[in-house]
Amino acid sequence: MGELPADQVAEPHGAGTARSGLALVLAATAIAGISGYAITWMVPRVIGFAEYTNFAVFWSLLFFIASALSGIQQEITRGTAPSAVAEVAQPRTRARTTVFALGAAAIVLLVVVSTSTLWGRAFSEASDELFWPLAVGASSSVFVAALTGTLYGARRWKAIFSIVVIEASIRLAAVGIALALGASNAVLAWAVVLPFPFAFVVVALASRRALAGTRLDVGYRRLTWNVARTIAAAASMGVMVSGFPFVLAFTAGAESSEALGLVVIASTLVRAPLIVTAMALQSYLIVFFRERRSAILRPFLVIEVGVLAAGVLLGVVGWLAGPAVFAVLFPGQPIPPGAFIGVLVFSSAVLACLCVSAPAVLARAAHTAYTAGWLLAAVVTIALLMLPIGFMERTTCALLLGPVAGLLVHTSAIVLASRGAEPGTASRTPASGDAPAGPSATTP
Repeated sequence: MGELPADQVAEPHGAGTARSGLALVLAATAIAGISGYAITWMVPRVIGFAEYTNFAVFWSLLFFIASALSGIQQEITRGTAPSAVAEVAQPRTRARTTVFALGAAAIVLLVVVSTSTLWGRAFSEASDELFWPLAVGASSSVFVAALTGTLYGARRWKAIFSIVVIEASIRLAAVGIALALGASNAVLAWAVVLPFPFAFVVVALASRRALAGTRLDVGYRRLTWNVARTIAAAASMGVMVSGFPFVLAFTAGAESSEALGLVVIASTLVRAPLIVTAMALQSYLIVFFRERRSAILRPFLVIEVGVLAAGVLLGVVGWLAGPAVFAVLFPGQPIPPGAFIGVLVFSSAVLACLCVSAPAVLARAAHTAYTAGWLLAAVVTIALLMLPIGFMERTTCALLLGPVAGLLVHTSAIVLASRGAEPGTASRTPASGDAPAGPSATTP
C-alpha cells in the first residue's frame, strides 16, 4: 500500500516539526561526535598507539556490525507512519517492529557466535575475552536500530535525541572510568557495549505510549526482503566508515602496529565531522526526501554541492593545521603529513555525499539502486586497498574513489527517476519496493 501524500499526513500529537527535529538530531550528533572524539583521543593517549590497535579493531568490528544493522533502522524509518496516520493508512495485518526485532537479534547473535573463529583472527591477542562483549553489543544494537527507526518514522524527535545522547554519554563515562582504573581491553570492550541495551531500555519505556499505534507498511516477508537489501547496503557503508580500521588490519600486510595505529587514528579523527553528521542524518534525510519525491533532484543537488564545498574548505584547514594539532593531542607519537590529512578530510566529504544520495534513493523505495551503489563503493574500496603501492597512498585512493563509484550509481538513479516523474503522480511511489504503481515510481 502506498503512503499518504506528505501534505495529508497529520503530525502526531506531541511530535515536533521537521525544523525542530533537525535541530535536535544535529545537537545529538554533536554530543555523540564529541563523545567519540574523546574516546578516540583518550584510549591511545593512555595505552599507546601499539596497544590501541587491538582496541581499535574491536571498536571497528562492533560498529561495523552496528552500521550494517542500521539498515534495519533505515527501512523501519521508511515504512513507519506517525501514530495518528497508522490506524487509517495501514491494515492491522502489517508487521510489528517488536516481533521483527526479536527475531533479527536472535539471528545476529547466532551469526556472531558461529563466525567467532573468523573475526577472531583480526585481533593480535585475547580474542576470547572479546567474544561475549561483541556478541552482546551486536545483538542489542538490533533493538536500538529498530526503536530509533520507529521514532524517526513517527517523528518523535525528543526521544531520538534522548537515545543518542544517553548511549554516547554513558559510553564516554564508562570508558573514562575503565581507563582511570587501568582496566584491560576486555573491560574496555564491555564499557563500549553496555550503553546499547541501557539506552534502549530507558527510551523504550519512556516512549511506549507514544509508539503504541505505529505500524509498518509491509508484512513480514516484504519487510525481511527490504531489510536484507538495506543491511547489505549499510554493511557496505560500514566497510568505509566504522569498519574501515578492521579492513585496514586485514590489508595492511607487513605494516607495523604503530604505522597501522597512526593511519587508523588519523582516518578516524579527521573524517569524523562530516561523516558522523551525514550518517546520523540518514533517517532524517529519508523523511526529508520522502516528503519531496515529486521534486527531489533540486534539493539533492543543493545539499551535495554544500557538502563538497565544506569538504574543500575543511581539507585546506586540515592540510595546514593538522600536523600541529596532532602534535598537541599525541605528544611523542608519530605525526601524519599535512597533505595526507587534507586528502582524508576531503575524502570524508565525498563519502558524506554518498550518505546523502543513499536516503534520497531509498526514499523513492528504489532498494536495488540503493544497495547497488553501496556495494560497488565497498568493492572498489577493498580492491584499492590491495594495490601494490604505499600504505598511505592506497589508503587515500580507496577512501576517495570508493565513494565516487557508489555516488555515480545513486545519482544516475535519482536523475533518471526525476526525468521520468509526472506531475501529480510522483508522490505515489510504492512504499514496499514492489512493482511500480504508476509512471512516476522508481523501479527497485
